[in-house]
Amino acid sequence: MCSPREQRAAVFCILAAYRVEDLCFFAIRKDHKLDARVKISINEYLEEVAEFCDDLYGNRVRGQFQDVRGTSELAMLVAPTNEELAQLRRAVAIMTPGEKQAADRLSDEQVERIAADAHVDQANFAIFINGYALICKRVS
Repeated sequence: MCSPREQRAAVFCILAAYRVEDLCFFAIRKDHKLDARVKISINEYLEEVAEFCDDLYGNRVRGQFQDVRGTSELAMLVAPTNEELAQLRRAVAIMTPGEKQAADRLSDEQVERIAADAHVDQANFAIFINGYALICKRVS
């Protein structure tokens, strides 16, 4: 029998793996930590992503979706590893206040530059920024 936390992690991983265009499930969580009507900051979003960091059950479910297309990488927003989370934190930390304010509108070139400056995986950082942009779009 799975605990409620494990069940939630599994559901989030499945949603992330199959619903690329709808990563806004963070805004409709049962505990309503995030309100779908209020735009959150990039730092608040980062802390939401960090909630299931290295969650054993989430990583097990995430591993079941690995394929050559990289589908499981979308689950990085749900159950990131410590390394992935450290990279995201490093990238967000070097962003300027203006970039943080407009993180949902960063260009691909800006995302690539920030990732390169922070020495982080560009693809994971782009997934993170796109997930944040989708949440912000849902709010507006």
